[in-house]
Parts: sequence; structure tokens; C-alpha cells
Amino acid sequence: MITSAKALSLAFLAIGIFVLMQVGLPLISFQIWEIGQKYNNQILSSPKLNQNQVLGVSLQTINNFPAFVSTKKRESLPYSEFHLTITRINLQETNVYVDSNDLSKGLVHLPGAALPGERGNVFISGHSALSNLYSKGAYFAKLSDVKAGDLIKVEANGAKFAYQVIEIKTVSPMDLSVIAPPDKEGRYISLMTCVPPGLNFKRLIVLGKMI
Repeated sequence: MITSAKALSLAFLAIGIFVLMQVGLPLISFQIWEIGQKYNNQILSSPKLNQNQVLGVSLQTINNFPAFVSTKKRESLPYSEFHLTITRINLQETNVYVDSNDLSKGLVHLPGAALPGERGNVFISGHSALSNLYSKGAYFAKLSDVKAGDLIKVEANGAKFAYQVIEIKTVSPMDLSVIAPPDKEGRYISLMTCVPPGLNFKRLIVLGKMI
């Protein structure tokens, strides 16, 4: 006969194992993913910071989270939000808030960055999550599942745009160079989140080019 004390101990043990799996497995999965990306040469070292290209953007700690903050302002905005779809990670027509530094809203478009369809880099940030238990509002929790060649679809003010993923890399949280487009002529989109999921060790950057 199992005593109440023994039953309680078994319950705590089961809860501990469950929590360990929820926390440990995503971290192990990310490490395996990163090794695989390095093996396939998909994670590249980021270029050195060009201060002239990221003027007006700084790294600030908000609620113990190092975030990119932009002071750039537009005279007027054609719209306050647009929609992002990435089939690979089941992200469907998710709102992206234009010219916002407030990640608590969800997905945010860095103030001053190019708007969809424009020349430059449409820079979007979003939270990840350590596990499915804590994924509310973490729209980029599965961003590491995206593959080169995948499509990133954007709908803005009735216009539709498609970007094809051309590069996936991890960088330091201090690296502001990822905000700049790879060149002055192309139309790009960058998606950024924290990795390992839910932690702040590195940043995952998914870069797409308009097709």
C-alpha cells in the first residue's frame, strides 16, 4: 500500500521529470540544430558593425532583455500594421506592428526600417519560448524550423509580397549590423528572435529576399 507521503514524493518526482523534459529537450534540440546548421554552412559569421548603417538604433536592456531600440521617426505611416505568413511554422497572417519598439505587443517592425516592398531591410523582431508551455505571444518560437528556400509572405495595405529565405545565422545579441540590408539595391526582410528558445544567449536571424 502506498502511503500518502510516498505518493506525494512520486508526484513531485513526476512533475520534476516533466519540467526537466520541457526545459531540457528544447535546449538539446537547439544544440543539435545549431551543429547541423554549421555542418551545412547555413550559419555564417555576421559582418562587422557599420555605425553609419544603423544610426539611430541602440541596444537597451528592457525588463532584463537586451533589445534593439530605434529613435527613427517617419513623418507619416501608410498603415499601422501588416500581416506575416510563414507556412513552415504555421504562422498565418499574424499582425506585425509598424514602427514599434514594444515587443510585448507581439511581432514588431523596427522604427525606420524599410516597409514591405521597399528597398532596404524590413526588420521584424519577436519573442521565442522555452517550450510549448510558455509559448503564448511567442510567435517566433519555431523560427529555427525555417529552411533556406522557404517563403515569407507579407500583406500590407492590400498589397502582397513574397520573400525567399536566403540565409539563416546566429549572432551576438550586441550585433546591430543585422539591421542593415546586405546591399543598397535589394529588397530584404529579416526576422529576429532569441536562441536557445526563451533564453538570451544569441539571436537567430532569418534573412529573405523579395522575389
